[in-house]
Amino acid sequence: MNAIREPESPPASARKPAIVRAEGLTKQVSTPDHELVIVREASFEVAAGDSVAVVGASGSGKSTLLGLLAGLDVPSAGRVWIDGEDLFALDEDGRARLRGRLVGFVFQSFQLLPALTALENVMLPLELAGLGDAASRAAGVLGQVGLADRVGHYPRQLSGGEQQRVAVARAFATEPKLLFADEPTGNLDSATGAQVIELLFGMNRDRGTTLVLVTHDEALAARCDRRIAISAGVVAA
Repeated sequence: MNAIREPESPPASARKPAIVRAEGLTKQVSTPDHELVIVREASFEVAAGDSVAVVGASGSGKSTLLGLLAGLDVPSAGRVWIDGEDLFALDEDGRARLRGRLVGFVFQSFQLLPALTALENVMLPLELAGLGDAASRAAGVLGQVGLADRVGHYPRQLSGGEQQRVAVARAFATEPKLLFADEPTGNLDSATGAQVIELLFGMNRDRGTTLVLVTHDEALAARCDRRIAISAGVVAA
């Protein structure tokens, strides 16, 4: 009888490189009574082009973990590399420049600037990145998310779903390698939320953009290539 062979691991050359790597990532804050550990010694990688769901109960540390991975928050200990760059070896301006080159964001609360039109909100990251022809690029991306006729509207003149599509367009505009989304459908009805999710996964599929998505929605998490679970600050990747 022939021995059963274990499946072979793919050769190193066939594995996708890591675009995000966390090592010993920890975040703790002081309270009057004790030290509260929000994220505890998290170590994992996210491969380029993957879609990853960050899941866990409310208050488990999901959004804090995402903020640390993006360099929006500074860890108490540990390191993060994005596309091979040591994020916290950079100063705040350096981290901002890295995000401008490589990273897009979609937040639950949209985070649009109320004094800017939809077009101007999408132009902003293009201008900060020093990319030319910002107005026509922004208009093109707004057209891709179905808002070609809303470019001159201010956020207060848009529905919640339209505001989130502007936020998605802003995240897409610089064609980032990596997209972070924090409960991007949390303030939307189910039909509008489904449209936004299709936009995010379309970017992942068509452009190879790595998607890291915080969600409490099991059906949405199931669509991702893998999941990172966090419970009481402890991460299981």
